[in-house]
Amino acid sequence: MKNLFLLLLLLPVGCAPVRQSSSESPLNADAQFAKIAAEYISGYLAWRPQTGTALGLHEYDGKLTDYSQASIAAEFARLKSFDDQFSKLDSKALSPASSYDYRILHAAIKHEIFSFEQSRIYSENPMTYAGAIDINIYIKRDFAPLEQRVRSLTAILNQAPSLVAAARANLSESLPQPEIETAIDEANGAVDFLSKDLVAALKDVKDEKLMADFNSANNQAMTEMRNLAAWLKEQKLPKANQNYALGREKYRKLLEYGEMVTLSPEEILEIGTRELAKKQQVFAAAAKVIDPAKSPTEVFKEIQKDHPTEQSLIPDTAKDLEMIRQFVVSHNLVTIPSPVRAKVTETPQYLRATSFASMDTPGPFETKATEAYYYVTPPEPDWTPKQKEEWLTSFNYYTTDIVTVHEAYPGHYVQFLALNASPANRLEKMFSSYAFVEGWAHYTEQMMVDEGFGKTDHATRNTQQAAPSVSHDDQIRAAKYLLAQTDEALLRLCRLCVSIKMHCQGMTVVEATKFFQDNCYYEEKSAHQEAIRGSYDPEYLYYTLGKMEIFKLREDYRKQEGSKFSLQKFHDEFLRHGAPPIRLLREKMLKDPKEWGNVL
Repeated sequence: MKNLFLLLLLLPVGCAPVRQSSSESPLNADAQFAKIAAEYISGYLAWRPQTGTALGLHEYDGKLTDYSQASIAAEFARLKSFDDQFSKLDSKALSPASSYDYRILHAAIKHEIFSFEQSRIYSENPMTYAGAIDINIYIKRDFAPLEQRVRSLTAILNQAPSLVAAARANLSESLPQPEIETAIDEANGAVDFLSKDLVAALKDVKDEKLMADFNSANNQAMTEMRNLAAWLKEQKLPKANQNYALGREKYRKLLEYGEMVTLSPEEILEIGTRELAKKQQVFAAAAKVIDPAKSPTEVFKEIQKDHPTEQSLIPDTAKDLEMIRQFVVSHNLVTIPSPVRAKVTETPQYLRATSFASMDTPGPFETKATEAYYYVTPPEPDWTPKQKEEWLTSFNYYTTDIVTVHEAYPGHYVQFLALNASPANRLEKMFSSYAFVEGWAHYTEQMMVDEGFGKTDHATRNTQQAAPSVSHDDQIRAAKYLLAQTDEALLRLCRLCVSIKMHCQGMTVVEATKFFQDNCYYEEKSAHQEAIRGSYDPEYLYYTLGKMEIFKLREDYRKQEGSKFSLQKFHDEFLRHGAPPIRLLREKMLKDPKEWGNVL
């Protein structure tokens, strides 16, 4: 669920409002807000049609954003106009429900303006263009007959020349090196996808004229993306700079506009640094329980040997998925609104380059292709035995179960089910906060272990290490799960620290790489990849920030509810309001206004 979140909302179309006074009734103020919101969203989706398709709104199929300078300037002006209109709207006259939605939408508009004006994603980030032809949804979801989807694909591919021309016209003379290098990889990856996976997915289409049109458009698109990669390599890479950092003031605004967080970067870093040290101690203590004679990293590498075979990877994961679901149900941790299971299956070939394991759920308004898939990436058949073994160590039973918790039960999949079943309105079902979505999934990893997951043998497995007694066996097993879960937490904590250090304190990619190596014990290649991501995705701190916000909200909710508190009650209430910024959710769940702003 990377990539994550949809900054948009949808309301009935209406006309633009005029400013109203605070003496007007809440009904009139609410109607005023509905009109301005409707006009904003209508234009929002019109300029971002691929977002509309991802939501399940198929009137946007076959369309691609116009990235010409005139189009970008017009959209930026539109955003500024709506920001002005929202600023002039008398929000105090709104009903509580409309006020809640008003704040969500106004923050979303400011976040969009930030991406244009401060992040400069259209003039400074070539990844905007290299990754623009994102057409996976047309082959992974059967929301329309295949021939109809091929027509949509052809229409998008025919726009590749305009896309690449816009990149050449819009991008600045000198660009940040990490973004250039990543964009080159993305453009080459797009060519690989278009030439292999996309063609293979359409092999059963019999309409010769349709396929001739598609092949012509696809070949042209491949040429354009190759040319984009070559242009970036030859013309932009030699003139690259290292000016990827936002700077402290922009970073502070990013937190405020994105998640309504007003803590300073320094305050968040101090909290994250303390938590990192605590988790390193937990990691070391868990490793000592397993084998006190070895270092923590040696112990972790040893438990990675306990993994399924190439042939049993998918069935073992499916079996454990059901076991994990049953743990959630039997321990009354959260209400699972539907008995429909996510289907465990191999990751499609075209997604394997970037996906280890992932949850694929439909958009909130998809009515036809409503299946949910839990993708697991097996080793490739042509790999050597050594390569296969190395890959399967990442699927050791302990880490895989923690990943399944994150992706499915009670993480992303349960959140998806709860969202569909919730009383949240149409607007709230469309807006997703990065910190809410990834924070929830990351929070559930620790919550499950805290509640006893892994302390007993939930599933029969052929483990390599036997214990002399049941009690000792349980102790060792629990430590292995704790080690795996803490390893995931260390990575996300390092992301938080690196994000702030890179964008506010001048940390370089080389220094960030070493930080990941030293603090979450990653090998150099993986550590470098995480550091590169931090240069262009400062918001990846939200995995940890969201998790910490949820734990703080849970504790405040516990104090409020007293004897009436239960984890199930908290989780059910948490998931029934959509996926807003957690700062705003505090106002929904807590009665005392004094507690609303204390996110951490």
